[in-house]
Amino acid sequence: MKNRIDGRVVSSVGGLFEVLCTENGEERRIPCRARGSLRRDDARVLVGDLVVVGIEDGARGETVIDEVAPRKNSLIRPPLANLDEMYAVLAVKDPPPMPETTDKLLAIMEHNRINCTVVLTKIDLSVKEAARLATLYRMADYEVFCVSSFSGEGIAALADHLRAHLAGGRTAAFAGASGVGKSSLINALFPALGLTTGEISKKIGRGKNTTRHTELYPVYGKAEGGFLADTPGFSMLDFVRFDFMSWQDLPHAFREFAPYLGECRYGDCNHVKEEECAIRAAVEKGEIATSRYESYTSLYAVLRAKNPYAGEK
Repeated sequence: MKNRIDGRVVSSVGGLFEVLCTENGEERRIPCRARGSLRRDDARVLVGDLVVVGIEDGARGETVIDEVAPRKNSLIRPPLANLDEMYAVLAVKDPPPMPETTDKLLAIMEHNRINCTVVLTKIDLSVKEAARLATLYRMADYEVFCVSSFSGEGIAALADHLRAHLAGGRTAAFAGASGVGKSSLINALFPALGLTTGEISKKIGRGKNTTRHTELYPVYGKAEGGFLADTPGFSMLDFVRFDFMSWQDLPHAFREFAPYLGECRYGDCNHVKEEECAIRAAVEKGEIATSRYESYTSLYAVLRAKNPYAGEK
């Protein structure tokens, strides 16, 4: 005889999952493994999945994830499912900002219809660079928060934003390169979590990647208050490993392009070399940031080389 209970996967380490379940108004975390059919790469269980756990009767009964509910979205890197909000984090200094990496992340979020907010950390190290980056992403129609975990500047405003956007059991994640201060930021926002932080490696100029796995934290008491994921840092998104987007999808993943799409001379304009391109004209006028356009052309080249005929009939 097996009892079945609904829950949400909140942690995954080495094939062992923890599922947060609610029974009779009480929450508990159940350690379990996935059924064999849910261990394949194309069907593997992800943190954030809504699942059904089967619990065998008896002291030695097996506890497994039997079913995974349909996802509204999923990501390979960071490995998360059913996200409502993503906070793209980049430092203004130490390590130096890599806008192209952030732009890749933003494009993935846009393609997956996950709202993304930009968070600039370590603003106490360079007010000038913080202002430049904030202007860059606000031009691209993103909400931007400038914060310092060291001084506390901007933390209260970001905390208010999180509380409003996670209400009702919604899920958000912080993602960005190693060393940008994600764990320090989360600790500043939610001191009770006590996440491990690390120093910047002087040799490579990047963080030592103290976050080793992805985990969802109920940050406002019970699950109804919402979840926040602390994800392993990354310094590069390798598009060769992803099949989530064709080069024809890419213009729609840059939200500031929207007012100009359909305004080019050629209906099949790729916005790279064509004459009378509305996107390129907007860049020349300063209406679209040059660095964002350069990120677009870089991603376009990679995706076009990977699958030149994707999306064509």
